[in-house]
Amino acid sequence: MTATTGTATVRESTRRTGPADGPVSSGRRSLQVAMRSRRAVALLFALVWLVIVGAPVYYMLVVSAEPASSFLTADPWLPTRGFTGANYVAVFHSGFGRYLANSLIVAIGATALSVVVSLFCSYAIVVRASRVTGFVFRTFLVGFAVPIQALMIPLYVEILQLHLYDTLIGLILPMAAFSLPITVLVLVNFLRDVPRSLIDAMSIDGAGPFRILWRLVAPITRPAIVTVVIFDFIAAWNNFLFPLILTQSPTSATLPLSVFNFEGNHFSNVPVIMASVALSTAPLLLLYLVARRQIAAGLAAGFGA
Repeated sequence: MTATTGTATVRESTRRTGPADGPVSSGRRSLQVAMRSRRAVALLFALVWLVIVGAPVYYMLVVSAEPASSFLTADPWLPTRGFTGANYVAVFHSGFGRYLANSLIVAIGATALSVVVSLFCSYAIVVRASRVTGFVFRTFLVGFAVPIQALMIPLYVEILQLHLYDTLIGLILPMAAFSLPITVLVLVNFLRDVPRSLIDAMSIDGAGPFRILWRLVAPITRPAIVTVVIFDFIAAWNNFLFPLILTQSPTSATLPLSVFNFEGNHFSNVPVIMASVALSTAPLLLLYLVARRQIAAGLAAGFGA
């Protein structure tokens, strides 16, 4: 009698728990299948994007290392011809060192000026919040809506009147000015996460605005500062329009203009142009590989604030 009762109890328990466990297990399996499907789709899109981005780089490297005589007679996507370093030698002999120095001076100068000015403006907008600072912030944001091309003629006339045409200073100032909107936006969003209590505590202790900015705000906002430094540097390094319009002599030209040295009236030396582009891009690739984590962290903190 006891055994029969125990068996009946087990069967009853099984009937009660069985139907409840079934949907749970099925739901877990469905969730796992959905997650695997999403990962597969994400991996597929990543591979497609890698091909789209990597194909031009592959083409550039293959063409830059092959003779110009065989460029028009065979498929440039297939590296079946003999590689040569003559194209890179030609780039160096064309004044690559001077262009590289000018690009470094312009990019570093524009980046430093833009970041310093943006840091002071962002500090005032966040810490000294008022109608005036709010209006200033909205004015900076208007810069996103104004295309650079629409301001080139007034900018050209202004540079001429300031006697800065065909000078590196004449390139640094407008590049820094056009970098201010995005730099201010990132820094303002990041500064809003700085605890106001820390700023008030330093003010009570007698610290002035510059000391607070240097001792407290700058260290806390280091990821955002590194991010805007990298992006402003890349924007200034790759800028082609300003050097094209605001310079005319090789002494003030930058790397983006160096490709014109290999452009003729009836023929373009494409392999040498690709070698010039590869040498110009190499510093940016190295910069990204070194600071890719800071870029991701700064963007996540700045735009996600």
